[in-house]
Amino acid sequence: MKQLSNSGNYKPLLISFAILLTLVLGGCNSPQQPAQEQESSITPEGVIHPDWSKNANIYEVNIRQYTPEGTIKAFEEHLPRLREMGIDILWLMPIHPIGEKNRKGTLGSYYSVKDYKAVNSEMGTMDDFKSFVRTAHGMGFKVILDWVANHTAWDNQWIYDHPEWYTKDSTGQMVAPYDWTDVADLNYDEPGLRDAMMDALKFWVAEADIDGYRCDVASEVPTDFWNRARKELDAIKPVFMLAEAEAVDLHEKAFDMTYAWELHHIYNEIAKGKMNAMDVDTYFMKMDTTYPFSAYRMNFITNHDENSWNGTIKERLGDGAEVFAMLSFTLPGMPMLYNGQEVGLDKRLEFFEKDMIKWDLTSQWLPFYSRLIDLKHNNVALWNGEFGSPYERVHTSADDRVLAFVRQKGDNAIFVVANLSGEPVEFEFTGALLKGPFVDGFTGEEIEWKDEMLLSPWGYKLLIKK
Repeated sequence: MKQLSNSGNYKPLLISFAILLTLVLGGCNSPQQPAQEQESSITPEGVIHPDWSKNANIYEVNIRQYTPEGTIKAFEEHLPRLREMGIDILWLMPIHPIGEKNRKGTLGSYYSVKDYKAVNSEMGTMDDFKSFVRTAHGMGFKVILDWVANHTAWDNQWIYDHPEWYTKDSTGQMVAPYDWTDVADLNYDEPGLRDAMMDALKFWVAEADIDGYRCDVASEVPTDFWNRARKELDAIKPVFMLAEAEAVDLHEKAFDMTYAWELHHIYNEIAKGKMNAMDVDTYFMKMDTTYPFSAYRMNFITNHDENSWNGTIKERLGDGAEVFAMLSFTLPGMPMLYNGQEVGLDKRLEFFEKDMIKWDLTSQWLPFYSRLIDLKHNNVALWNGEFGSPYERVHTSADDRVLAFVRQKGDNAIFVVANLSGEPVEFEFTGALLKGPFVDGFTGEEIEWKDEMLLSPWGYKLLIKK
């Protein structure tokens, strides 16, 4: 791969943790919170964020493709590396048995659930999973499961025992949602279904001590069900809930975090030359008037769907991959990494077949992401929701190409200047500036500030106020 040099002076991470703490002054708390701590922040809408989530990142795990074995136990061996990297929340794609009727491909889709209270035998046993959760907790991770509440496999036992729980067409036949022919759509007008789904959700929290859920196509399930789910799950233990959706009402009582899909699509369109830096401004102005400041939004440049169906990071973002990755950590929101992203995964993983990630642990992307995680953990300005600070635009003579912004809280501040175009750009700052001195966020070198700047194509500066 090409050298990661767009930041101007980027080189592999050589700064020790002690030096990092020296550079990022003020409010530097350890990212690790004792397991017994349950302090929370109540948003205006009533959702309680677990205290440990305030400066967290999230990492999506595709167990089938992670190792040659494709098992929970084999993935567990990677936990020390992920802990060293600074990963906080492990989001496991569905671990349940996969339906065989109408299955797609050889191995089928994880999102075709045959049994909500069992572990896919190809991945291991219930004991394997419980042991994994205990090990992960002991190392400081949180574990959330991918939950598919909108539909089931065609051979889920509910199909036979409770056909009334499924959506029917005008002829009385069960139907698939969209073109997902390997699953049958559930009907939440049925109280019995709601109770059964609630029972299954509570099972994994009570029996396996998981820390919450990522909820698939959450907007396709009634919000009042999710509101009930959050209340009943929190009664067992405080949980963290992520919705694969953007609906604002999901933040009112049920979910800590929703997907920043729109921002993700803006990145893709900027990379194609169809949008520009001003569209990021427009996005955050809309967020300021639509979502509560306390709401977490999940920032990402890839995930399992994007990778398999829409293209790799390189295919979609090209030479802009590095700058957009940096923005996913420095713009407001919680950053997410999809497994393999940290080593420059550059292939579309097969969704219904075995297609293992190629792990290059010498990749220059590893220190790059590790450094961004360190900054996220230890610079309060970058923390999530109301724990961090808002986006403040800094104007330049090239606002259509240059995205310049500040995030500051107390003595903590970062200043990002990014060329979101494939051409070099020379510009000057025209608005109020954050006063230095600054150090380069990757090298720790002090920056000699100038009111004019030249950035290479897709180049950027990530600066930390001393």
